[in-house]
Order: sequence, then structure tokens, then C-alpha cells
Amino acid sequence: MSTAYLVVTLVGAAMVGFSAVALVFNVEFVAGALRGYGVPRSWWPWLAAAKGAGAVGLVAGLFVPVLGVAAGIGVVLYFLGAVITVIRARSYAHIPFPLMYLAPVAVSLALGFAA
Repeated sequence: MSTAYLVVTLVGAAMVGFSAVALVFNVEFVAGALRGYGVPRSWWPWLAAAKGAGAVGLVAGLFVPVLGVAAGIGVVLYFLGAVITVIRARSYAHIPFPLMYLAPVAVSLALGFAA
């Protein structure tokens, strides 16, 4: 396991975990955006749970690689869905935000496969 892989994975997990906690506590920059995109409030706990599970899975993947791969793929798909949601809401200026969370996870997956 390379140092780059370890650092990128932990940074990605921390970012995704922070996003999950922010959604659970209805932090305005997350909750306000979801309201603006038209995401039903009933979905929010499920979205937070998915992000939380992804963050835990990324860290667990450091010890059980197949879990990390599954979590990484899930998180990448989650944030690709977020990009689609932002585009459908025509909030084009917000597209970089889900990509910012997706990037370290995608790099982590790439580094994991390269090793």
C-alpha cells in the first residue's frame, strides 16, 4: 500500500463522511442546496446513510480491499448522480461541488487498481 493511496483514501473518506454528517445535522450549505435541487426531504436520511456507509467502506477497504473497491464505486456513482441532479436543476454553477467530493475517491480507486 503506497503512501499516496493511503492519504488520498483517508482524505476522500473524510470528505464524504463530513458531507454525510452535514446532511444529518441539516447544515445549510448542504440542506439548502438539496432544497434548491428539488430533492425530497424524505430522501435525505437515505442519502446521508449512503454517504456515511461509503466513508466507512473506504476506510475498511484499507484492511479488506474488496470493501474499498465496492465503497469507492458506490461513492463515485452517488456523486455522479449528484452531478446529474445539479444539471437537472439547472444549477450549473454548482457542478464542481459534487465533483470535488468524487475526485479523491476516483483517484483512490485508480491508485488501488494501479498497485
